[in-house]
Amino acid sequence: MTDERPTIRPVTLSRLVELTHACENSGKTTEELKDELDVTERRARETILEANRIDLLRGLGDDNSGYATTEIGKEFLDAIQRKEWDRVSSILATRSPHYGEFLDVLDDVDQADLGDLLKLLEEKEEFTPYSFNQTGIEVVGDWAERLGRVQRNAFTGSYYSVDQSDIPDNFHFVLLSAYDDLEQTTGVDLRQRYLSIPRLRETVCERLKCRRADFDDALLAVSQQNVGKVELSGAPLDTAAKDSALGIKRMELADDEGLVTTSQSTQQVMAGVELYDKQYYYFAVHDRDITFDTEAYT
Repeated sequence: MTDERPTIRPVTLSRLVELTHACENSGKTTEELKDELDVTERRARETILEANRIDLLRGLGDDNSGYATTEIGKEFLDAIQRKEWDRVSSILATRSPHYGEFLDVLDDVDQADLGDLLKLLEEKEEFTPYSFNQTGIEVVGDWAERLGRVQRNAFTGSYYSVDQSDIPDNFHFVLLSAYDDLEQTTGVDLRQRYLSIPRLRETVCERLKCRRADFDDALLAVSQQNVGKVELSGAPLDTAAKDSALGIKRMELADDEGLVTTSQSTQQVMAGVELYDKQYYYFAVHDRDITFDTEAYT
């Protein structure tokens, strides 16, 4: 790799995709890339240097008068166009020391907030030419979130690796435990029975390291398998159950013709679950003797 700068540059995944595609069929100068990506020269140069460091681009000529996409860059683009996000993440983990170390550290812990991650990464990188700061963690964290490799609790900000395997058989017990932990006392011997599904989702996903979509499917299965014991409830449009401190980040391939780019939406309004075309935002437990049939669920 080239240009061994200690910290990662603040470059979005979308910019890396656009830049790599722009240089795919012919070499481009910094000036041409600045115009094509509609960015300042400083931003274009910053993105070029980071893409060059992780081997998505290579310089042309002794003076790097232009840049062209490498074979690794073409593999990266192919994975993007096929929406193979796991493959994209694997390429970045191999080529980017910061992204790779970020994933390795998270794989070794249950969860970690920004401060914890910074300490862990500083310890691990003490004897390497690389270093991390808060901005660097947020950059690689953003890449990992959008590619589905990592999730971040929308209420606490904690990062955790995502386990791609199936929902475990003990899902309903973890759900009850999270429900108990989130249940709030509203008065003498009174409990807040109806709890926010978004909060339950974030808590259970962090504990199981499961994908949010998998949680939704499992929660609906528990509700349908335990009618009368648990209950899904709707909510008014302005319910506080939809609010969160952080957004849920996603990665989609944009439909624009020409330059390959991506849509990096950040959903700040939390979703409930949908059943028979109806949205539910609250969950209640009336009888704790519930079951979860994973065979019927899958």
